Amino acid sequence: MLHATPINETHVMRKVVIDGSTTFGFQRTAVIALNGMIKVDDKNIPLKIICLEEDACRKIKEEYLTSYYRLDRLGIPLVEVVTEPVITSPEEAGKVALAIGRILKATGKVKRGLGTIRQDVNISIRDGGLIEVKGVQNLGILPQVIKGEIKRQLTLQKIIKELANRGIKEEDFIYTFKNVEKIFKKTKCSVIRNSIEKGHTVLAAVLPQFSGLLGIELTPGLRFGTELSDYAKFWGRVEGIFHTDELPAYGITEDEVMALKIFLEICDNDAIVLVADKPENVYDALNAVLNRAKQALTYIPNETRGAFPNGVTHYLRPRPGAARMYPETDVPPVPITQIHLNRLKETLPESLEVRLSRLMKKYDINEKLAAQVINSDYGEVFEIVANTTRISPSFIAATLTETFRSMQRDNLDVNILSEDVIQDLFSFIDSGTVAKEAIPKLLVWRIKNESVTVTDAVKALGLRMVTEQKLKEIIDRVIKDNEDLILKRRVTALGPLMGIIMKELRGKADAEKISQLLKHGIEETLNR
Repeated sequence: MLHATPINETHVMRKVVIDGSTTFGFQRTAVIALNGMIKVDDKNIPLKIICLEEDACRKIKEEYLTSYYRLDRLGIPLVEVVTEPVITSPEEAGKVALAIGRILKATGKVKRGLGTIRQDVNISIRDGGLIEVKGVQNLGILPQVIKGEIKRQLTLQKIIKELANRGIKEEDFIYTFKNVEKIFKKTKCSVIRNSIEKGHTVLAAVLPQFSGLLGIELTPGLRFGTELSDYAKFWGRVEGIFHTDELPAYGITEDEVMALKIFLEICDNDAIVLVADKPENVYDALNAVLNRAKQALTYIPNETRGAFPNGVTHYLRPRPGAARMYPETDVPPVPITQIHLNRLKETLPESLEVRLSRLMKKYDINEKLAAQVINSDYGEVFEIVANTTRISPSFIAATLTETFRSMQRDNLDVNILSEDVIQDLFSFIDSGTVAKEAIPKLLVWRIKNESVTVTDAVKALGLRMVTEQKLKEIIDRVIKDNEDLILKRRVTALGPLMGIIMKELRGKADAEKISQLLKHGIEETLNR
């Protein structure tokens, strides 16, 4: 499927991991195949290597010096597909990631849900650093992440030029930090006040000629001062920094800022960085800030960065060296025989092109819907429902793609809906228990009430279908109440009367059935 060459014998390796995301301090990985290729927009994208890894824990939150992980992902097999550096634009990167994801999903072996397919992106530009952005979970923001990282590096290059114009040299940086607790004895800044009350320290460092630079926005949502703060957090284990480009703020007054500048005897173009924490943490944090500021004189450092959901990247750690892999001593080499390869070839899934054509032909859906089904996490359940119910395949496909995406935009976690729940929902519609129009309400209620059944949702929302007799009575009543409107607007009265009826019966009767009966009733009224 990836046109790669399997290796004859796979050797399991260990990769050192010390951030707490594995319970044993390493992650196992094994090379499976080499030199693959996929085609994207008539361009061949070479695949350097395909590996089998074990997944690490999922980080759920961070609190100061503590990271919290869930173990539910630990050890799950993870396929890593590495492309050669031939991708030349953010948009192309998005297309390549989508193409690889489609192929993996076609196997039917990939779990669905956010985070099951993740992108690690290596980004480099002329005169920039080599940056690896780890774990982009939402494919839709991948081009945005890359564009933002390019903008960040271009802005950092401008800062390098500005610092050169200001004539700053490395020897201008003084790694002597001043204790400024006296200035903040009566401060209203809660961070500094709490630190002093705990017996910690407040130290200040001077960044020569950096005034005005720390407030520069590197990319929307990220300033240079925030970049320095990320370094302080990682290396110094502190909650953050204060700097004079953003002061007065956070309870620090203009008078305190002025007293700080006088005490440190700074020049007009100098910037000050403050850190309040345990002494050893403060020293490490300020050293990290000065080191990163000194790097800004000449180059952009190579980094491993993470991506927030809005696409903005943040510093995670330095780039790892090449020597963190070593052989796994507890797992022997595994030969990959021709017999095994032949067996795999016999069970390969259909290609994307073949599947697209088959879905369109078998279920009479258009190309757009068929492609959406393939790109979604619900291709298998779509076919199960379409093959076991009398519901229109187009309606099933639109529900599993467009309706689900709409709910995701409303911050609803559709991954809560298991395949069994989805099948139950459509079986209720197929049996005539509820109307198709009830689906959005039922889905939302089921997501918000995870432990209940579809039957419970139908009862709680009162969405059971009305009888045909009751439906006719409601339509007759609406027609009688609106005879003047019908006589005035004739057949065009159908629209407003449908609105009145659907307001009362949405989810409790089929809209097509209502339309047929209402149309017949309007015609009878006009023919009297």
